[in-house]
Parts: sequence; C-alpha cells; structure tokens
Amino acid sequence: MQQKQLLDLTETFGNPLYVYDADKIEYQYQRLNNAFKVEKLRINYAMKALSNVSILKLLKNLGSGLDTVSIQEVHLGLHAGFTPDKIIFTPNGVSFEEIEEVAKLGVQINIDNLSILEHFGTKYPKVPVCIRINPHVMAGGNANISVGHIDSKFGISIYQIPHVLRIVANTKMNINGIHMHTGSDILDIEVFLYASEILFDTAKQFADLEFLDFGSGFKVPYKKDDIETNIEELGEKLTKRFLAFEKEYGRELTLAFEPGKFLVSEAGYFLAKVNVVKQTTSTVFAGIDSGFNHLIRPMFYGSQHSIENISNPKGKERFYTVVGYICETDTFANNLKIAEIQEGDTLCFKNAGAYCFSMASNYNSRFKPAEVLWKNNKGHLIREHETLNDLLQNQIMIDL
Repeated sequence: MQQKQLLDLTETFGNPLYVYDADKIEYQYQRLNNAFKVEKLRINYAMKALSNVSILKLLKNLGSGLDTVSIQEVHLGLHAGFTPDKIIFTPNGVSFEEIEEVAKLGVQINIDNLSILEHFGTKYPKVPVCIRINPHVMAGGNANISVGHIDSKFGISIYQIPHVLRIVANTKMNINGIHMHTGSDILDIEVFLYASEILFDTAKQFADLEFLDFGSGFKVPYKKDDIETNIEELGEKLTKRFLAFEKEYGRELTLAFEPGKFLVSEAGYFLAKVNVVKQTTSTVFAGIDSGFNHLIRPMFYGSQHSIENISNPKGKERFYTVVGYICETDTFANNLKIAEIQEGDTLCFKNAGAYCFSMASNYNSRFKPAEVLWKNNKGHLIREHETLNDLLQNQIMIDL
C-alpha cells in the first residue's frame, strides 16, 4: 500500500489503526498454493495470527481451511462460514470436555497427549483423530515460538510412538493424520526437510492415513534484505519427497500446512500518532498514542518492526527511540533511523498482520484500536474502536 493511502485511512478512521491489504494476503496464499505440485494440497490458515472474521472470510473465499487452537476459534471459524470439515483443532493443555465439544461439531481433532489420546480413543473409537508428534528438532527464531524441541510441551515424543501404537491397537481408534510443527521463523529449509523425514518415518507405522500435516513456521522478511524461507525451493524439494512417499505408502494422501504469519504478516500495517518528541541528554524519544497493549511483539519477542514516518517520508533521518504510553518500560525500537518526527506525525509499523492485534489487551484500561481491510482500493472498517462501554460491559459494581 502507498503511504498516502495509509495516511488517508487515519483521517477517516482515526488513530491508532490496524490496516490489512487483501491483495497481499491473496498473493501469499497463491504463492504457497503454487509452490507444492501435489494432487491434494490443503492450506489451513492458523487463525491465532489474526482472527478477525472478515479476514477469515477472505481466506475462506480463497479456498483455505482453518487451523484452530481453542473452541472459541472454532466457533469464530464457523461464524465466518467455514464448514466443520474444513477446520482442524490442534489444542494444547485444554480440558477433555473442550475436545469432546469440538469433536461433536464435526471438526478434525489433533491430539498431542498420550493420556488424552487413550481417553478419547476409548470413548470415541470411530471418530477420526490426527496425532501431533514432537520430532525433537529445534527450529524457530525465538525460544517462545520454537515448539518442536525435546523440552517442548507440544506434541507426543517420537520416542513414545510404541505407546501410541499400543493405545491404537487396544482402542481400535481411527488415526487418519500425522502432524508436526517445529516452530516459527524457520531460516533453514534443510532443518524443515530433516523434520519431515521423521514425520514420514512415523507415518509408515499407521495404515489408514488420509493426510500428513507439516505445520508451518515459514519466515517472512521484517526488514530490507532480511532472511526469509525460500518457499519455492521448499515446495520443489518437499513435493518430490512427498510424491515418493505416496508411492511407498501405497495410497494418495493430502499434503497439509498451517501457515499464519506467512499469509498475513506482511499485509498488516499499524498506524499511530506521535504524542510527544522528548529530548534527553543522550536520546530522542518519539512517544506515540499506543503501547505494548496494542503491539506487544517488540517487548515480548524482541521483534523488530520497520517503522516509517508517513507524515514526513522525505525528511532528514534522525535517530529515535520509539516508545508507548504504557506506565512501564514500553519500547518499540531503540535508536532507529526515521525521517524527522514532529508531534502529530503518524508512524507506520510494518509486518503488523500477524500476532499483533490478536495479542492486544486493555492494559492500563486503554481501548483496543480499530481494524480496516483494504480491498478494491477502498478501506473497509472490520472492527470499530473500543469505547468505555466495552471496558465496562462485563464488570459488575456491587453494593458496598
């Protein structure tokens, strides 16, 4: 999107504001869809990245399925128009009752715990179940998003597969898929392919599979010349290996992925007004009308989002530390080169489509921002700015 278009949207819808470019989401979806040359490919959007129902509807119209991690996400997906057979439920640490409730909706269940697997198989042996394995492969750009290593809480260890086979034999349950997810921000596709071989070896031990789910975690660039996952090279190499495995396995399988960040990250922009420019003895602070309550990734993950002054894009660059209005350390960037900033300017944070609004909170009793979808050269409001009524609606003031 052009800077003027973004600036115009803030005039129409106010600050702070999340904006998502529908064309970029579609481009990323088609890019992934075209990379893998298999007969049956299923892309399940990981909706935890960005769960606005209009975004879900957009992806549904592109042909996407849905990856969910809570019953609330399942219901949002159904509300957006996904049919149960297009949704997979991959929870971690949830109650058995929640898994039961989702299964009764007709959604594909993905289980990553031996005790839950045995309990479910005993009670519902005919309901198809996918098994999430832990391949014990360290991948991902941050410890919080690396989920396939040996100490991870996610998945059933590959060393516990004999226990899985015993449970399946005893319960005669229906295992129709094998799943893995090593982590986010994968830099080296060879690591991904190595983990894939573990998935293939595991799959050989189950006779009636319908699909293999390789998770996702594909890295997108966050700055100029940044490393990203070469999805075309991965598609070429994994396609060749997958087709060979199908022949070995003796039946056609569906190749599944669960991209979240890959589809929506680069489509997102976060726009915030500069409240104050503060010069100290060694630092120039640009304080904005937002904080980590709206965009927590820099504080939580140490993530670096490119920041541009779209009010003065051709101004002389100076070094700024960009901070928020939260009443504790609340830093988006330290000593970053940005075109000269004045109070009232609008800053644009790029790569704000994934794990940004979806992780927003009302900390400091601040309102969550609005969301806009840019489609057909027009901004469509898909979530209104919150008001005081939103903060109060579920609170009860008792008579003291």
